[in-house]
Amino acid sequence: MKVCIVGLGYIGLPTSIIFAQSGFEVIGVDINPAVIQTLKEGRVPIEEPGLQTVYDEVRNKGTWKISETPEAADAFIIAVPTPFKKGETKECDLSYVKAALRSLLPYIQEGNLIIVESTIAPRSMGDEIKPVLENEGYVIGSTLFLAHCPERVLPGKILSELINNNRLIGGITPSCTERACQLYQTFVKGEIIKTDAKTAEMAKVMENTFRDVNIALANELTKICHELNINVYDVIRIANKHPRVNIHQPGPGVGGHCLAVDPYFIVSKSPQTAKLISLSREINSTMPDYVTNIILHLMKEIKGSVITIFGLTYKGNIDDIRESPALSIYKKLMALGTYEIRAYDPHVSMPFVESDINKAVVNSDLIVVLTDHSEFIRLSGVKFSEMNHSRVFDTKGIVEWVDETVELINFGNLFEFIKREGELQDGA
Repeated sequence: MKVCIVGLGYIGLPTSIIFAQSGFEVIGVDINPAVIQTLKEGRVPIEEPGLQTVYDEVRNKGTWKISETPEAADAFIIAVPTPFKKGETKECDLSYVKAALRSLLPYIQEGNLIIVESTIAPRSMGDEIKPVLENEGYVIGSTLFLAHCPERVLPGKILSELINNNRLIGGITPSCTERACQLYQTFVKGEIIKTDAKTAEMAKVMENTFRDVNIALANELTKICHELNINVYDVIRIANKHPRVNIHQPGPGVGGHCLAVDPYFIVSKSPQTAKLISLSREINSTMPDYVTNIILHLMKEIKGSVITIFGLTYKGNIDDIRESPALSIYKKLMALGTYEIRAYDPHVSMPFVESDINKAVVNSDLIVVLTDHSEFIRLSGVKFSEMNHSRVFDTKGIVEWVDETVELINFGNLFEFIKREGELQDGA
């Protein structure tokens, strides 16, 4: 059986490799010349544990090949980005999905299976995708099969979770659902959950929305605890000992292509009703401003001149900077032009990122930890003695060890360094 996958990013590439590893003949399609060239050279363009090894395996076996254009196949999978549109509504931008679908039209044959893995707004399959194929003369559920099968994986564990996580299969018709189930059950060990397309769409975006709302609660709690001189980490730890409470951890904001995006897909569909979701997005999207103001206050207090940012990705131990609050904070500080801003991230290779951790901190006045990389849990390799001021502001609450001469500041003890008299506002 032959599978053609359009979009070789953080989801499409691992998915295509898993299919090839499972015995399918796979065509991986991407329009980005850099991605094509990197893969042709035998290297994967993203940082993901184990991905290079399995890519080498399927490439050497000849079951996986790359192309800039699709080919005829039994099943087609679309795994391209779905950002939100700029503007007040921030509705789901389906332009990449539709472009991918149109690129497949010359190669689709009767009896084929078309799957959209990209995260999309509720009702997109029925209202936007299905009509494109019907206009070509296909009868969905009879001469062509169409389903939404969203990914539900965690970066850093993608290969394992593609296989072991439960899989959501939502067909336009019951026969579409069954055809998609037959495809995914060839490698999925988790439960295959059968439903319709619109339910699958809503369930996927609600999974990420739940987490975004929970994080917003933690971030709001952080501000309240600061005003009342209470350690927010102690509050969360103790509250979570209740068997039915699970408050997430606060941080500098929410990033990535899922949590920071998907809630808008619900809000745009029901703006007058989705008030809690909308407010949660507002709380989380303003956290970079809140953190930036804390940084500025800490620098003003010591009359410092150099800030070192630790971590630019949106979460730990990956190289993904999409919608990263850490990168947003870096840019805000740079735009102010008040201080010298340096950046260090062992997972990011960009011209402005310092590759040597101690070159990044020499003569610095403040280290700001914005990403929970494992390398930042114990900062034993940092030469704090070469800093002008030995201060660390840990926005992720992960730092377990610093030199005893270092002032370690986090959301739990922030009130000891910045008093409550209206000194912090959400706007930078």
